[in-house]
Amino acid sequence: MPLRGESCIGITMSVDRATFAAGCFWGVEAAFRTTDGVLNVTVGYTGGGVKNPTYEQVCSDRTGHAEAVLVEFESSKVSYEDLLDLFWAVHDPTTPNRQGPDVGRQYRSAIFYHTPAQRDKAVASKARAEKAGRWAGRRIVTEIVPAQEFYRAEEYHQRYFERRSAANCRVC
Repeated sequence: MPLRGESCIGITMSVDRATFAAGCFWGVEAAFRTTDGVLNVTVGYTGGGVKNPTYEQVCSDRTGHAEAVLVEFESSKVSYEDLLDLFWAVHDPTTPNRQGPDVGRQYRSAIFYHTPAQRDKAVASKARAEKAGRWAGRRIVTEIVPAQEFYRAEEYHQRYFERRSAANCRVC
């Protein structure tokens, strides 16, 4: 759902939201944060049934939540389709409930759409990704589901790599 904001010079701009789960949220956040047109990236939890979950609860794999990122972006500078392309590039969407050494439903691949238009674009993007064959014939297992309540993760997870001067994540 678009947000309305005012820039520092008084021009109103439209801010859209996108929510993605692609494994450990630290590396996913870093990738989206460096994208032109992205205004903010928040790491957190979505897609589960527990209100205000903690990291420890989500890691227990009993809340149903995924580690996810909420991306706020200016669609006049970066399209939702461009964000989808980045989503496919930053993880392996063929491994159910797993990214690298991280295993559990909290590490699933998912696109949480905010509008019917986002749903349609996500479905089309997934079809293009499957047809491209990048993953050597393995089936893409990415869920495309309606956005649910997004819970901001604890502060020490926000901008994790920036705070630790790490360039990227190859472990999570």
